[in-house]
Amino acid sequence: MESQKIEYKQTWKDEYFKLICGFANAQGGTLYIGVDDNGAVCGVKNAEYLLQNLPNKCVQATGIVPSIELLSESDKHFLAIHINPSEQPIACNGKYYMRSGSTLQELSGMSLTDFLLKKANISWDKHTEPEATMEDINRDAIRYFIDAAVRAKRLDNKAKDEDVGVILKKLGLVNKKDELTFAALVLFGKDVEYYCPTVSFRIGRFGASQADLIIDDNIACPLIYMPDRIIKTLRTRYLISPISYEGLHRIESLEIPEDALREIICNAIVHRDYRGSFTQMRVWNDRMEIWNSGVFPPEITEENLMTIHESHPRNSLIAKVFYMAGFIENWGRGYEKIRDDFSKEHLQIPTFTQIRGGVLATIQRERFMAITYPENNDKKEKSSNKGAQKSAQKSAQKIIELISKYPNITLSEIADILGMTTSGINKNIKKLKEQGKIRRVGPDRGGHWEVV
Repeated sequence: MESQKIEYKQTWKDEYFKLICGFANAQGGTLYIGVDDNGAVCGVKNAEYLLQNLPNKCVQATGIVPSIELLSESDKHFLAIHINPSEQPIACNGKYYMRSGSTLQELSGMSLTDFLLKKANISWDKHTEPEATMEDINRDAIRYFIDAAVRAKRLDNKAKDEDVGVILKKLGLVNKKDELTFAALVLFGKDVEYYCPTVSFRIGRFGASQADLIIDDNIACPLIYMPDRIIKTLRTRYLISPISYEGLHRIESLEIPEDALREIICNAIVHRDYRGSFTQMRVWNDRMEIWNSGVFPPEITEENLMTIHESHPRNSLIAKVFYMAGFIENWGRGYEKIRDDFSKEHLQIPTFTQIRGGVLATIQRERFMAITYPENNDKKEKSSNKGAQKSAQKSAQKIIELISKYPNITLSEIADILGMTTSGINKNIKKLKEQGKIRRVGPDRGGHWEVV
């Protein structure tokens, strides 16, 4: 099966040097020639010729020498071209490509700039501002960070007595020339908008349409303060806190799981492209939308975002400080946490899509809608029941079709084909038998199915 690191091709074409380039710029991989899309060996006739000539042609096109194996299966020859990940950016005939999931992307514009900077281990927040001095740093913001990092047990209590300059150097926010990085200035600066005009986080409450703006806030402050200030603003002006009780204790939890919401906000701050537009949050009756400039890194796709993956922060210094403060996870587990927190409270999991040169997080306001519009709940429940009935009918029909076509099919095979559990198939089979639509002829082993 094709994946991030595997690609199958039945014959060789010179355009596949782009694939080799894409593998080298990502995590490496293997390109098989003489294998069909399903992974079955179909063979390639000119295998010996390709084995001898591809290395030189690859050097000419990409500058790298892949390892090529001549393999055989059932008297059919095929090639395995192994490509190691490259520490240097690799171009194919002057253009750059990146393997992302099982697709190939040509890099251009801002994505190409980000890729080249990343290969050089340089991110926007590592650039320095020669004119800035320690007088531009807000000492209270530094103390706020230290207190948070000590509480998170990621800094020793002794850090409270250390000089501000020493703290910044330990965090990598000052270079060898004692110049302040942009990360230092947006995290702890006295005037963050002077050095980054689009640093602010804008929130708006909308009514019936995009033109119906009811209230709005512009939060511009050192980034270290920003998550708390956003949550406080949302709690007091935009979201509701339904009341519940644990024994005699009154609890006013935010309508949206607060830890997960904080994670989403922190991700928008850490991963945004600060050369782009402001981060924007739109609050509607039924949903919240958070958009930040900057698309996913090539290694991350919408499909694998909620699974275990490596952390690829766009702004590594800002990410480091947020991790030290206990604001985010450091192992790419943040999105897992978001998924788990929403699932525990039986709420729809937020969606993350790439749109307009950035990432849009959409969060449904189910609790607000249930409290504000209770008359809609009965309609939703009826609709849900109808949907469940239709789904069950479709599953039953598919089972009948499979049994009709393959009388000897097993329950586990039906489950695999339909993507259902064996117990789910058993329930459907039982109902179909009771309804007289199917029957089993002969024993469980050795018998077969019949459609009545």
